[in-house]
Amino acid sequence: MFTTRPVLTGTFGMVASTHWLASAVGMRTLEAGGNAFDAAAAAGFTLSVVEPHLNGPGGDAPLLGHRAADGHTFVVCGQGVVPALATTDAYRALGVEEVPGTGHLAAVVPGAFGAWLDLLARYGTLPLADVLGPAIGYARDGYPLVAAGARTVATVADMFRAHWPTSAQVYLPGGAAPTAGVRFRNPDLARTFERLLAEAAAAGPDREAQIEGARRAFYEGFVAEAVDAFVAGSPVLDATGRAHTGFLRGADLAAWHATEEPTVAVPFAGVEVHKTGPWGQGPVLLQQLRMLEALGVEDLVRDVVARPGREAEDDGPLAELVHVVVEVAKLAFADRDAWYGDSGDVPLDALLSTAYAARRARLVGAGADDGYRPGDPDGRAPRLPRALVAARAAADAGGPGAVAPAPAGLGEPTVSRIGLSPGDTCHVDVVDRWGNQVSATPSGGWLQSSPVVPGLGFALPTRAQMCWVEDGLPASLVPGRRPRTTLSPAMVLGSGHGFAFGTPGGDQQDQWPVPFLLRHLLGGMDLQAAIDAPTWHSSHVHGSFQPRTHTPRGVVVESRLGTGVAGALAARGHAVEDAGPWTLGRLSAAGVGPDGWLRAAANARGQQGYAAGR
Repeated sequence: MFTTRPVLTGTFGMVASTHWLASAVGMRTLEAGGNAFDAAAAAGFTLSVVEPHLNGPGGDAPLLGHRAADGHTFVVCGQGVVPALATTDAYRALGVEEVPGTGHLAAVVPGAFGAWLDLLARYGTLPLADVLGPAIGYARDGYPLVAAGARTVATVADMFRAHWPTSAQVYLPGGAAPTAGVRFRNPDLARTFERLLAEAAAAGPDREAQIEGARRAFYEGFVAEAVDAFVAGSPVLDATGRAHTGFLRGADLAAWHATEEPTVAVPFAGVEVHKTGPWGQGPVLLQQLRMLEALGVEDLVRDVVARPGREAEDDGPLAELVHVVVEVAKLAFADRDAWYGDSGDVPLDALLSTAYAARRARLVGAGADDGYRPGDPDGRAPRLPRALVAARAAADAGGPGAVAPAPAGLGEPTVSRIGLSPGDTCHVDVVDRWGNQVSATPSGGWLQSSPVVPGLGFALPTRAQMCWVEDGLPASLVPGRRPRTTLSPAMVLGSGHGFAFGTPGGDQQDQWPVPFLLRHLLGGMDLQAAIDAPTWHSSHVHGSFQPRTHTPRGVVVESRLGTGVAGALAARGHAVEDAGPWTLGRLSAAGVGPDGWLRAAANARGQQGYAAGR
């Protein structure tokens, strides 16, 4: 079977990410004697420089790690919390009933930098200067700006000039938007990183003391002071059409620390699939796998994999598989919207039980379901946010413009002129020669969604837009809670083998991996072939980003699935959108095979993701 790249195979180490420079930096770190945790952090810091439209040092970063020596598998939570002043009453006092997707009002504690430092302190081996050095070099000396980054800056350039001058200073050098491929520099960010390293060195010669010194400088020192002054003292235009200051303060940063916690996992196809807890959307992937197992899709998947080139057959196995996966996604994501959040009251055991999955799977019929049906996993009636209930009612009424179409595409953010974006991110997977693994999904702090903090060279995360300005919901806006993020790193682990994997793509982060896992774990396709294979997702699912769009019965497909499959789906009632041949998903993976070989694969869509290894 032809694949866009080979599956890399070796014994020393593997790095796969959404940008070739990050993969190269991660591999350089392994070559310098670092382990997977050092390499992931080095790659993550690099991503925060070279993909500023997708993430930044002031963004969010949940990480999954696996220490091979003792089998310890864990989450480092780099999702910052809602500020202490950001209550629902405070938003309502401003006349704001929905957290805007841009500007200061959406800012939460930046967690990415702290998460990488926590990973290094607990599990890394190299000095911070070695790990952060490549990112400083790219910020100071320049890197080739990818086309999507140039498009994003061009889209919001007028807003930067008129309303966000601190962003214009960084991203419009000489007053003009940069072009794709230009050598782009961010000297303010380089100086910020260098100052953090100076503060680290001042903490003494001990490696862990230096990491703590950098953490204090960021969360209690000059970075926190600059954030406090800017957010509290400088009103900026946001998606409400008005200028606001924000609620984030230096005290919020000082009170926050990255935390380590257990993963959530379910068995599937002879392995365990690991995700974060329900403060993120990660368990929604596990719910889908449970339901698909209950539906007995294994024979169907093997039939599809055994029939390459026959996708155009009307109503064949592939159309049946797409239909079943889409219908299962609708059910799982309805549960996400009703039950997930950082409330401490999520009935997760019931949601992931085989009995509940079997009961939910029986709702999958022969046609496309137009409903929005969360379940009652612990006997309680589900409660949906009022805004989503209203959106469903508007869709059912068929009013003009009642529901905006959800954007299709490969995960690059669709950005409006005022910076609204459905949110996108980066991803990196690492495995080292000892079998340690990391899956990380850094995101947030997008250049288009929040203005650059003066002198720091980076923006703040706008993840509060994922909270509801409605009390009593699992994902309500509550000070100190983590927004129910879409960021969703993942890991598959068996007896002495497994792999880290993930993708950018907002709500699609737990849809695109489903056909990938089915093809690889059940169908026997190798990692690269499973990534390359044509994919799809449901746009019936409600978006997590303001303005939270969806398309009733919508299914977005890559045209390589075949016109016969698209026609068969339409005949079942799906509203099919052809997104083009190579457009959906940016998966990567790296791990240890059952035979002991290290392997990695990366996605060719977007023309910038690569794996490196030997």
